[in-house]
Amino acid sequence: MIFYFSLAVIAIAILSGFLMMYKLPSPGTVRNAESSPESQATTSASTARKTLPSNDSQAMENGPETRQDLPSLTIIIPARNEQMRLPNLLSSLAIQDFREFELIVVDDQSEDETASLAKAAGAKVIRTARLEEGSWIGKSFACWTGALAARGEWLLFLDADTRLEKTDSLRRLMSVYGRMNGSGVLSLQPYHQTKKLYESFSAIFNIIVIAGMNSFTPWRDKFKSAGSFGPCIMLNREEYFRTGGHSAISGAVMDDLALGVLYQKNDLKTVGMSGRGLISFRMYPEGFRSLFEGWTKSFGTASSSTHPFVFTMIIAWISGGFSTVALLVHSLMEGSPAWIGISSLTVLIYMVQLIFQARRTGNFNILVLILYPLQHIFFTVLFMWSLYMTKVLHTVNWRGRKIKV
Repeated sequence: MIFYFSLAVIAIAILSGFLMMYKLPSPGTVRNAESSPESQATTSASTARKTLPSNDSQAMENGPETRQDLPSLTIIIPARNEQMRLPNLLSSLAIQDFREFELIVVDDQSEDETASLAKAAGAKVIRTARLEEGSWIGKSFACWTGALAARGEWLLFLDADTRLEKTDSLRRLMSVYGRMNGSGVLSLQPYHQTKKLYESFSAIFNIIVIAGMNSFTPWRDKFKSAGSFGPCIMLNREEYFRTGGHSAISGAVMDDLALGVLYQKNDLKTVGMSGRGLISFRMYPEGFRSLFEGWTKSFGTASSSTHPFVFTMIIAWISGGFSTVALLVHSLMEGSPAWIGISSLTVLIYMVQLIFQARRTGNFNILVLILYPLQHIFFTVLFMWSLYMTKVLHTVNWRGRKIKV
């Protein structure tokens, strides 16, 4: 009986793994940007004073867009001790075929060369005031500070660890937002580029971050989005200040989720997409400790924003990873050739699904993905630790700061 029960659990898990990321649209190509339902969202156009060309291919034939074609844009980069990451983003911005944008780097009390690197790249650098205990969360305050100084009609918030992949990435991003009539929130989850082996232990987390947005199941229109992706957010300046922007969510640890929810409360569209082919990032290159702290900060808080049905699918999928291994071990102990073959097949199917979903979100090391039980153990330990830190101690550590949650 236990064998059949385990098979049922595994079948549900594999089905859940397929449904929770059923469709993952990306503006990385012109065709994808034009055809995806999310990019064709229509909301109030009253705040967009200029429109984009309706035909991307025509725009490409005519060469890079000019100021006459596109609304004015301000790019805001909140940065705290980012001297190792920021240069990659700045160099990718420097080669964009759309260049008429205002660039603001908000130095969030950095203790390294972040500010000087930004100035050397031609950015306007603003240093934030020192935060008082219990007032703002650092990143939200940095974003708000940058927005107050911005002159652009559209605002693009980029994390310092991101990088635009192609010379036309910025233009494509603006084109997708233009098809939203320049209204609401467009956010992209960057493609995760990894270099060191330990970084691939972020694979499951990346999958769950995307699945947990509630927007990529077959029933995405029935579930309210959990918010927005934080590393890359484009919005309209007028709407931003009308809703209160980051000032209205000053105490939120997960400012990206809170900002998306804020816009939804104001009846504004939130659209999330994969950034594959357009924008990437490398998370936590400083070492395993930064990876652990970063995901600890994120998961205990973010889990409450996921729809219960989607959350159930995620839990079922994670449980399936343990069940496949347990079934294989039990089959080997029983010595039944038939069940050994069946359980081995379930391990293979689950492994292939994990590799497929993980590679949609980042270039994670295949060896680490094949050894997926280690991924699941690490995820479970970190998730439980995150819940303890956020729900019991009500504090997390990040970038040298203790953040109250």
